[in-house]
Amino acid sequence: MTSLVGKRILVTGAGSGIGRAAVRMFRDRGAELVLVGRQLAALQESLPDAEHVVLDHTVDAAVAAFAGACGALDGMFLAAGALKTGSVEGTSTPDFDTVLAANLKGTWLMAHHLGPRLREGASVVLVGSNIGLRAIPESAAYSVAKAGIHMLAKVLALEWAPRRIRCNAIAPGPVHTPMVEARLTASADPMGDLAKLSGVNPLKRLGTSQEVAALAAHLLSDESAWTTGAVITIDGGADASY
Repeated sequence: MTSLVGKRILVTGAGSGIGRAAVRMFRDRGAELVLVGRQLAALQESLPDAEHVVLDHTVDAAVAAFAGACGALDGMFLAAGALKTGSVEGTSTPDFDTVLAANLKGTWLMAHHLGPRLREGASVVLVGSNIGLRAIPESAAYSVAKAGIHMLAKVLALEWAPRRIRCNAIAPGPVHTPMVEARLTASADPMGDLAKLSGVNPLKRLGTSQEVAALAAHLLSDESAWTTGAVITIDGGADASY
């Protein structure tokens, strides 16, 4: 099992979904956790005995203030994000701004302000999406934002290399998280949409938060010391099919 013993790791989006699964797995593998999210109660539910930071990661001044008081870090798993569906023509400018802020700007700000807090040899994992690698209908803003995340990981890998800090992105396919559940609930045909989401990959099922967290744990560990600047799909083989 991948060891994270002795590593202080910050996780955004830690109050639900992939972030919640990650902090619990990282704790079980020995890490000291800093949980970041917008709702204290959700963070406490994820992991009661950790450091909890209530923060809107899309607000520059708030992230800067937090970074000024944050101790040294051995890793970050930047998993916070939000989904709004719609085409380019059908997405309002406010919705576009919201999606870019939640998925790209917030991650940029965390890297910008907390980069100096990373110890030499640290590792950072960003959460992208497999639809940041290939276009699908009705996910325009989200796809554009996640494509930006993939490039950000590559840029940071180069910028941080002199300090031996690695950065990678993971690109999940549909994972059964509260965000996907909300999308299904809002659908006119929830069961039909679930079947469509499950059917886009050769394994014919949604992924789990634990499976994504396990990949992140590997990338945050010393086992992946020669892996940086990569965008790694975890989507049941969907990327191989298109």
